[in-house]
Amino acid sequence: MCALYYILICSTRSTFSPIRACAHFGGLVPGTYWVLTERTDSSTSGSLLIFSPGLTALQRCEHHGSVNSKLPETFQTNHLLFYERFKAYQDYMLGDCKPSEVKAFTADYLEKVLEPCDWLAVWSTDVFSVLVEVCNVELKDLKACVELVLPMQCDTRGCEMTEEDMKSLLEVTQCKVPLQELQVVYNESGDFDQTALALEHLRFFYKHIWREWDEEDEDDDFDYFVRCVEPRLRLYYDILEERVPAGLVAEYHSLLETCSQCFQQFAVLRSNLSADSDSELDNISMVEGLKLYDQLEMLTRKLHIIENPLLRYVLAYKGNSRQQCMQGRGPRESGMMVVHIVTASCNTLLLQSLLNDRLIPLCSAEDTEIQFHRDPVSAVDSCCQGDTVIILPGLYSVNNSIFLPDSITVEGFGLPDEVVIEKKDKGDSFIESTGADVRLSNIKFIQRDAIEGILCVRQGRLCMENCVLQCETTGVIVRTSAHLIMKMCDLYGSKGAGVEIYPGSVCTLIGNGIHHCKDGVLIKEFIDHLDMMPSITMENNVIHNNEGYGVIVVKPNNEERKAGDASEGMWRSACNVKLGHIEFVASTVGKKWQFNRQLNPNKEVTCVQAVQDLMGDHIFVSIQGNQFRRNGLSDFGTFFF
Repeated sequence: MCALYYILICSTRSTFSPIRACAHFGGLVPGTYWVLTERTDSSTSGSLLIFSPGLTALQRCEHHGSVNSKLPETFQTNHLLFYERFKAYQDYMLGDCKPSEVKAFTADYLEKVLEPCDWLAVWSTDVFSVLVEVCNVELKDLKACVELVLPMQCDTRGCEMTEEDMKSLLEVTQCKVPLQELQVVYNESGDFDQTALALEHLRFFYKHIWREWDEEDEDDDFDYFVRCVEPRLRLYYDILEERVPAGLVAEYHSLLETCSQCFQQFAVLRSNLSADSDSELDNISMVEGLKLYDQLEMLTRKLHIIENPLLRYVLAYKGNSRQQCMQGRGPRESGMMVVHIVTASCNTLLLQSLLNDRLIPLCSAEDTEIQFHRDPVSAVDSCCQGDTVIILPGLYSVNNSIFLPDSITVEGFGLPDEVVIEKKDKGDSFIESTGADVRLSNIKFIQRDAIEGILCVRQGRLCMENCVLQCETTGVIVRTSAHLIMKMCDLYGSKGAGVEIYPGSVCTLIGNGIHHCKDGVLIKEFIDHLDMMPSITMENNVIHNNEGYGVIVVKPNNEERKAGDASEGMWRSACNVKLGHIEFVASTVGKKWQFNRQLNPNKEVTCVQAVQDLMGDHIFVSIQGNQFRRNGLSDFGTFFF
């Protein structure tokens, strides 16, 4: 691809569309990518809009199969960025097509960019890779007519294929092979770059984006790119860049496989039904078909929840409920308790203070011993039920997650800003607690790359007091059946909710600061036949400067909202400021999800009414004395689905 630059001069007051402008330039071929740079031009009182190539000439790929492969090198195309694929599908390949129009739009796109004949490609399947020459392309069926290049150049996997075998195979297929299975042989001229890119977009689309059941949607009148392509593409790159918990990824792939199997069964059953038959066998098949269709609807809805970033954030609570394999050790057989001291170095004054303030009271009994560790992870991993970990002042950088499967106490000896544990490497969460009675105090936790949360209480009970939680991704998560007591803590920086409360959990928040997060507290009230509503106590917390809501509740749209019966004074004690109460509605018509942001007609709704609405749902044991300040959207909100 040549390094051409196109400069457009336009008035700053005019409406300008880069995509429309591209149509006026022959050099901007559909399927290529260009970077738009805007510079102010004082001489023309306008802007210079500079188009430059956003993707350099494609590089060659490594050899197919073994290192000693005789096959020629192909173009390296699987390294494309999210933006490159996004623009190709949105602007050139799919546009605003409906699901039923996908194949036609794709064929039209390929007709514009694909070389029609006389180019070499490697035909790759799970069994073999062989060099062929493309003689013609049949875009209607997304296939190519090919000839075997002689002498045959072929790599096989787990089998042997002769030249005669390959010719016989081609004869059976009428020399037609799917375009997705072709990889263009590398050529430095640049003449086949667009062909290689087009086949990559086609291959990626049918492997990672398209679903067999997409055309089955009864409501075909919607923008396929907006509803399906963009969220699936974003999810693919979120998974690739490790921004989705491993448990949720596994759940998603499992759902995909189950949904595919269900659709295959449904398609076979439907094809075997006789349109004019009223036989008992057909009636039974009809009933089975309806059951499969209902199952397919349920599975596709779950897939849609995971694929959509917003729904994944507020609804996909079952997907990433991965339980850790680590089991609690229980009490030691000897009955001895151990105090684990964590420090890299210690002066005599600090040691004397530690001895007087903590060790003598803890180790008064003869059945207690002291062990020293250099890092918190090794100390916690050495604990049995009833042990205590005391962390002396210092900055401790850890690479692994901290698992708390036993009932232990972990405390910092000093102020939280003096006892700092920092996690740098990626992982689902920083701290995972499953112990029956775990206690944390006087520690500052700094999260860097943890995906799921800085602290996840999966089961059991965790009491955290006087801690600081500096989040970079998500905050504290309280899973179903888990119990969190969080007192006098400071939590900030979460890109999700500061505290995320799941159905069937118990959460007590007293005297905490929760601020500078996407949302302060996210409560997932929706329930199924296995879960109960969460039970929440919120007293004397300061929830402020969050991007979205101070407190947001997720609940089913068809659930009646009951009125509270307590006095107005109680409602006012829960909140000290007025706020606007904004509701988000996610309604379903068939399989179509719509999101409507609805402002309450009464713009002067106070915290009294908002808290009354929440208290009426009986999810709060107590909510009083809290302060809400400068939260972006509102102090209280509801997300209906």
